[in-house]
Amino acid sequence: MSESRYTDQHEWVRLDGDVATVGITDYAQQQLGDVVYVELPAVGKSVKQGGEMAVVESVKAASEVYAPASGTVTEINEALTGTPQTVNEDAEGKGWFARIRLVDRNEIAKLMDAAAYRKFVEDLG
Repeated sequence: MSESRYTDQHEWVRLDGDVATVGITDYAQQQLGDVVYVELPAVGKSVKQGGEMAVVESVKAASEVYAPASGTVTEINEALTGTPQTVNEDAEGKGWFARIRLVDRNEIAKLMDAAAYRKFVEDLG
């Protein structure tokens, strides 16, 4: 699996061929606090880069999860429906939300790499 790329809305994405695994970043889960519910997209749903893909709710707030790239949802992490706290425990691993078959891999290239995302988060204060 390739390196992670990041959006300015705190989603991460990892490519494996033309399929991208997507979730929220560790920074995002820290800001949300204890995750209590995750609304995942339907398998087969078409998503557009920057469009709403899922919802995550915590004790503090509900927040949309945006698609980091355009494509079709091929798989969802159904384990999150029963154990949404997995997002807090391993946001950038077992806490993934969905897998998307990409329409255009070049959309991923426009996202931040790990170093750029770290700087982006640092600049948030």
